[in-house]
Amino acid sequence: MSRRPSRPNRPRPHAGGSHTARQNQHDAGSAYLANLSEDGLYQIADDKKDALFLILDGVQDPHNLGACLRSADGAGVDAIIIPKNKAAMVTDTVRRIACGAASHVPVVPVGNLARCMTKLRDDYAVRIVGTSDQATSDLYDIQLTGPLAITLGAEENGMRRLTSEQCDELIRIPMAGKVECLNVSNATAVCLFEAVRQRRVAD
Repeated sequence: MSRRPSRPNRPRPHAGGSHTARQNQHDAGSAYLANLSEDGLYQIADDKKDALFLILDGVQDPHNLGACLRSADGAGVDAIIIPKNKAAMVTDTVRRIACGAASHVPVVPVGNLARCMTKLRDDYAVRIVGTSDQATSDLYDIQLTGPLAITLGAEENGMRRLTSEQCDELIRIPMAGKVECLNVSNATAVCLFEAVRQRRVAD
């Protein structure tokens, strides 16, 4: 009697025909979540001569918030400031997309974003720069050193009027192609790392 050739052992597919996905090491519960109160935010502004903050006005997509967190961590941002209402909070999805950054960069929800911006500027000399498609100054033409808060608006409508009015200067990212603007998470990365570049040169 002839014998059938042996077959190599292969992993059996689970129900549905798909193999088990590799565990994401940044899934919920795998990392400490950085926390900071609004008072702690002002303490950083008071103690650190070159504090760098990121203000996100109404970003609602958790994937965008997670990507912004990842860029903020890479750029050395001290804290991200968001409004308590009508904005994405740090969820399991945000933590996964942030790839660990949520453990290092605190996201601070504030009840009144415009008032927080005013306090940072008037009481702690933090310069506030906002991005806007209608701005006349280019990102690469302004100074981004010293105590600074870079402000970006929501995915659809950008910054709200009150938020825009609290900015010391409005800037735009020059676009060479046909698309008018970048996704908020991409724009965040561009702005933050231009600030990093300028600060390194200044040092």
